[in-house]
Amino acid sequence: MKYAIVIPDGCADEPQESLGGKTHLQSARLPAMDAVAAAGVVGRSSNVPPSLAPGSDVANLSLLGYNPLEHFTGRAPLEAAAQGIAMGPNDWAVRCNLVTVEDQVMKDFTAGHISTDEATLLIRAAHEQLGGGGVEFLPGISYRNLMLVRTDDPDGPFSADTRTTPPHDLTGRSVLDDYPRGPGSDLLNRLMNDSLEAFADHPVNRARRAAGKPPATNVWLWGLGRAPRLTPFASRYGTTGAMITAVDLLRGLASLLGWKRIEVPGATGYTDTDYAAKGRCAAAALAEADLVCVHVEATDEASHEGDTEAKIKALEQIDRHIVAPLHDALKSHGAYRILISPDHPTPVRMKTHAHGYVPWTIAGEGIEPDSAAAYDEPSAAASPLVFEDGWRLMGYFLGK
Repeated sequence: MKYAIVIPDGCADEPQESLGGKTHLQSARLPAMDAVAAAGVVGRSSNVPPSLAPGSDVANLSLLGYNPLEHFTGRAPLEAAAQGIAMGPNDWAVRCNLVTVEDQVMKDFTAGHISTDEATLLIRAAHEQLGGGGVEFLPGISYRNLMLVRTDDPDGPFSADTRTTPPHDLTGRSVLDDYPRGPGSDLLNRLMNDSLEAFADHPVNRARRAAGKPPATNVWLWGLGRAPRLTPFASRYGTTGAMITAVDLLRGLASLLGWKRIEVPGATGYTDTDYAAKGRCAAAALAEADLVCVHVEATDEASHEGDTEAKIKALEQIDRHIVAPLHDALKSHGAYRILISPDHPTPVRMKTHAHGYVPWTIAGEGIEPDSAAAYDEPSAAASPLVFEDGWRLMGYFLGK
């Protein structure tokens, strides 16, 4: 049996007045997703427990079949795994965004989607000027970077009581009440503050200002944690996997699960990603992997920007260039199942992630079709198929 999962990140949303009371899934033209729904079943799940923040880290860990209450340690360790960074048992990884903060307002949590080359130069400057004493700054992709704090102390410098705020939750808002709090927050706040001076007159920022682009004013530290320990997916579910994504968080999860990581040229993690290339690579990957997972960040990015039109366009691109060819390819391999599901809602009204149910649809071998004719939130809400613990959906999907 072959399996495929398509994750349109953050696509679940609320009815929009601008769309006549419909959601983006209802408003977009999605013949391939609707065909999956018509051939199979539609349901809903809650991937983020109320006690945890509704981030993509928790939600995707749950969607891929692992109870986040048992396995989640933080976002940054997952991204460290993506880069192949070895972490000691007492080391902490911290997500290090490059952001634009002006007058204590989060103007842009991506520093204008700063390029990877520019970001690398800034992160290197941070390491040279602020690193040392176990602190390391490591470049990643664009605004998404890492900081490591290496220590032999099992009790420090942070703990589960250390509180940080994702910068994408602060877009357009004052950051004054959202600096790190709790154990080790003095270190985090000092480094964030010192990065202001390190970046102020950096050549990268001088060039960006001259070009009318937002500067990366400082680092924003959040999402910290120690390395998680996950049972390999093949041992847990008896299935090999492959991941296609442009986001380090999902790359890290794939590495920890023992999945093959497939890098697709033109995959950007933004709305300009090469959807067709992802679709082609996913279809080809079925020749070797039992399960192929395609994660697409574009819908989430459009939501963070509050851009309804971009979100609908991204959904339609996913439908045409990923779901349609992947579903066709699955059929050519014989028995199969396909799952389409976002990780969490990202309402364009809020411009950030939210708790709540997400709609999913499954079709294929052994799935008796229900009455749903479309893949959207109302169809899912009408279904009796509900997983309050979203991590249990994977077992249902795989028939375990």
